[in-house]
Amino acid sequence: MKILIVEDEKNLLETMTTFLQQEGFVCEMADSYFVAEDKLAAFDYDIIILDITLPDGNGLDLLEKIKISGNEAGVLIVSARNSLDDKLKGLDLGADDYITKPFHLSELNSRVRAVLRRRKFNGSKEITFRDFRLLPEEREVFVGDNKLQLTPKEYELLLYFVVNKNRVLTRQSIAEHLWGDYMDMADRFDFVYTHLNNLRKKIKRSGGNDYIKTVYGIGYKMEAE
Repeated sequence: MKILIVEDEKNLLETMTTFLQQEGFVCEMADSYFVAEDKLAAFDYDIIILDITLPDGNGLDLLEKIKISGNEAGVLIVSARNSLDDKLKGLDLGADDYITKPFHLSELNSRVRAVLRRRKFNGSKEITFRDFRLLPEEREVFVGDNKLQLTPKEYELLLYFVVNKNRVLTRQSIAEHLWGDYMDMADRFDFVYTHLNNLRKKIKRSGGNDYIKTVYGIGYKMEAE
């Protein structure tokens, strides 16, 4: 799952990013309204952690733009302790939840995961798809009774396909989702093929079926039926 963290306090921004990366998320940072707007125009995210107070703009204005654009990312707004009006306005504009400074990182993690469950998994802590059973909180996957021994990237790759079943995913979109925009993107995205090939082998060794189909010249698709 990919998160954009919009926060102008440098130490807090870096602390949140490091913590959430350790929890298995791909995180990108924006320390201003302008940078956030630019990233949102270029990339897709599952969750946006959005500080209301930014040095060059109002986070609520950015939230309004996000919703008007039809962006389907979940939004967790970050507010100061005494800003009840801003919290209520943020929720009215379509934010999924809010967290008040100062906060514990464990609370941030819980709220992010709760938003993901509501947005991506219909509120469930377990995802079932054909032969697969995924447990996002534990980052585990089962094929029948067999647990797949996946690397973090292989797990995220399978989850990305399941969440986007029946959609054609380009190699570029897969790379951006799993590695973010801070990497040196290779034109041929050979690393995507390598991770996908390893995932397919592990699924077959566990007795599962490979529902990931190649769409030649474009990318891949997880077929739901």
